[in-house]
Amino acid sequence: MTTHETHERTFFGHPWGLATLFGTEMWERFSWYGLRAILATFMAASPAQHGLGLSEQTATAVVGVYGALIYLVALPGGWIADRLLGPRRSVFWGGFVIMCGHISMAVPVTSSFFVWLGLALIIAGTGLLKPNISVMVGKLYPEEDDGRRDAGFSLFYLGINLGAFFAPIVVGWLADGDRWHLGFSAAAVGMALGLAQYVLGRKHLRGVGDEPNMPLTPEHRRRALRHVGLAALGVVVVMAIWVATGTFTIDRFTVVVTLVILAVPVVYFGYILTGSHDLTEDERSRMKAYVWLFVAAAIFWMLYDLAPSKLLFFAQNHTDLTLFGVHINAATTQSFNPLFIMIFVPVFATLWVKLGRRVSTPQKFAFALVMVGLSFLVMALAATLAQGGRVSVWWLVLVYLIQVFGELSLSPVGLSVTSKLAPQAFKGQMLGLWFISISVGDAIGGQTGRLSNVMSDPAYYTLLALMAIVAGIALLMFTRKLRHLMSEHHEPATPPTR
Repeated sequence: MTTHETHERTFFGHPWGLATLFGTEMWERFSWYGLRAILATFMAASPAQHGLGLSEQTATAVVGVYGALIYLVALPGGWIADRLLGPRRSVFWGGFVIMCGHISMAVPVTSSFFVWLGLALIIAGTGLLKPNISVMVGKLYPEEDDGRRDAGFSLFYLGINLGAFFAPIVVGWLADGDRWHLGFSAAAVGMALGLAQYVLGRKHLRGVGDEPNMPLTPEHRRRALRHVGLAALGVVVVMAIWVATGTFTIDRFTVVVTLVILAVPVVYFGYILTGSHDLTEDERSRMKAYVWLFVAAAIFWMLYDLAPSKLLFFAQNHTDLTLFGVHINAATTQSFNPLFIMIFVPVFATLWVKLGRRVSTPQKFAFALVMVGLSFLVMALAATLAQGGRVSVWWLVLVYLIQVFGELSLSPVGLSVTSKLAPQAFKGQMLGLWFISISVGDAIGGQTGRLSNVMSDPAYYTLLALMAIVAGIALLMFTRKLRHLMSEHHEPATPPTR
């Protein structure tokens, strides 16, 4: 390190550019989790309450598809940065589009057009911002400086959870009393603050992410833009025809999107495993193991990401929203999860280091499935008690505590094991596949809300709980086989970056 670098301004011992990215991500997550904390209840509120008047089942499906698309568009977002814009401009334009989306939702009109437009803009903008801001964090450090890079990502992860913790409290308070658009406005202001900090702090990034990693030639750029334009036109035409037939509904749309999302990993895994692609026998073996880990992860997220829909409705309709003698609103319960994550991340990081190779990746995934299953057994008991009147909000506190134990057993190692098991020919693409497991889980989870039409809430929670626990036990039973397929050795845990 040069003398000049030694005396540069630092952020807790890290490059000051990390402060810029830390603040940008914190405010972006504030806007994302703030909206998520009130979206389902807004959609289910009646027009007299200034909501959309959807059923809780439809609202759950919409929130599930919305979350699923957020993770799915990270793949094209990463490609645009790598080939066209570069990470720095992708993050800026992503943040700008997200801000426009929140402004659209904040427009206090009775028409739902601005709501759907806002959600579409937020999805598109997040696809540009989310994957590329993490890339820029990594590029702040020399390639050989793994220790400081890991510590930098830990700080960055703290920013994510600070935004996630405060957003439901602030946005939920502002939206209380059916002031939904005021809550949406707070999310827009949050993204605007993050964008302003990003622009003002650009000089501290020292050129990181200015250029695409693998820019397209002018000819390839024209071809790519033409293909994207044709694809977009095709989607518009199909949607227009569907609407013109009079058969289009929000419910059917969420089902179609869910089926498309489900097809993505099926096609992708089929393409990898059925073609030659110069895969070695060892690489093919590892991919077979990864398929099972992918399914396990999707089942986990299917339950875990019902927090902003089914669990939020339970908080609103069936709990006494009093905590330590203070009244809270339903949205505030969405702050329990990031609070517990911030508390227990260092505990689990230390635990995995101490256990080392004695606990394998399949065992960690199995534990995560059992934990999220147990949390839903608690929900089943709470739902049973709620049939006689409102129950204590401490039931939800317990549910989120158990779920965080599961997340910290699965999420930190997800990207690591994906990178380790990826065939050399698909190394870069496979990292995006991990996020598709979240997308699949969110989409299916949203559709499970329809089960409430044919079964009671206690039965619903019990069914999903048993599904997760059985999957976890099955994974444990086949741990030895999976470890053989994976040729697994210990990988150090890194903080999750959702």
